[in-house]
Amino acid sequence: MPDAPLLSIENAERVFGGGRTMFGQPKPAVHAVQDVTITVRKGETLGVVGESGCGKSTLARMIVGLDAPSAGRIVFDGRDIVKEARGDLRRLSREVQYVFQDPVASLNPRKTIRAILEAPLRHLRKLDKAQRETRLEELMEAVNLAPEFLGRYPHEFSGGQAQRIGIARALAADPKLIVLDEPVSALDVSVQAQVLNILDDLKRRFGLTYVFISHDLSVVESVSDRVAVMYFGRIVEIGPGRTVFRTPRHPYTHLLLDSAPAPGRRLRASEDANTELPDPYDPPPGCAFYARCPRGTDKCIAQVPPLELMSDEADHRAACFHPHEAQ
Repeated sequence: MPDAPLLSIENAERVFGGGRTMFGQPKPAVHAVQDVTITVRKGETLGVVGESGCGKSTLARMIVGLDAPSAGRIVFDGRDIVKEARGDLRRLSREVQYVFQDPVASLNPRKTIRAILEAPLRHLRKLDKAQRETRLEELMEAVNLAPEFLGRYPHEFSGGQAQRIGIARALAADPKLIVLDEPVSALDVSVQAQVLNILDDLKRRFGLTYVFISHDLSVVESVSDRVAVMYFGRIVEIGPGRTVFRTPRHPYTHLLLDSAPAPGRRLRASEDANTELPDPYDPPPGCAFYARCPRGTDKCIAQVPPLELMSDEADHRAACFHPHEAQ
């Protein structure tokens, strides 16, 4: 019998706004995440990719307990994250950590790196002074930074160094799961490679599990065991990383791959430049991708396609009535 997943998201939704005014008029509402069901196994990296505004960061915030789902459940290691977040966040904070997109802005400019890294050691790990000192040196070594940097302030570091400090802060709590929200998007390409190599090394050394969120397809492909593609708040395709990138089944995944710049290939318009994204305050019926899809039919307008297993490929699902054929 297979082990239970470390993280299980069941029919999760997140709605912002809504309700009624004091005069009974409905308020506009945005469905940032809609009916998302995914699992993350211990020791794997799940990549989540999609355009800006598709709901990736909202999903990340719900996983770490910073935002509560409007519906559905998020279960971590057998425990309901929503119930735990409403009570004592300390245990959840120890086991689930977050690495933010902007490395410098995520660090308190008024505190030294020592104070920033000591906070989780003191409040979550309950280590004494000698234990904290030993652990601080281990953390700095783990992210390839000199212990002498502990006395400096965040503004004294480059973006890549600041992001490594953010990773060290996440490691300080000794977590099981780390959610990385666009962790290298603000960094130069060469620095991205350094940070990604550090993350890969840390995963192997400490037995970590990652949820890696990015809009950069090449980054997601290089780090992920499985990949989930999000569009307009929904998962439209999910499967093993190699399978999704080599034989994408959903037209939106094809669009993302065709739009991604690659060395030696001229950029080309992959769809009509006048194509508009769906209005989040007035979502279309049926498949939200219909207006941009060259394969759409009347059936796509009438109902939302379910996320179904592709019959010829194990563990590869797509939410499309007319998927591309496997090549």
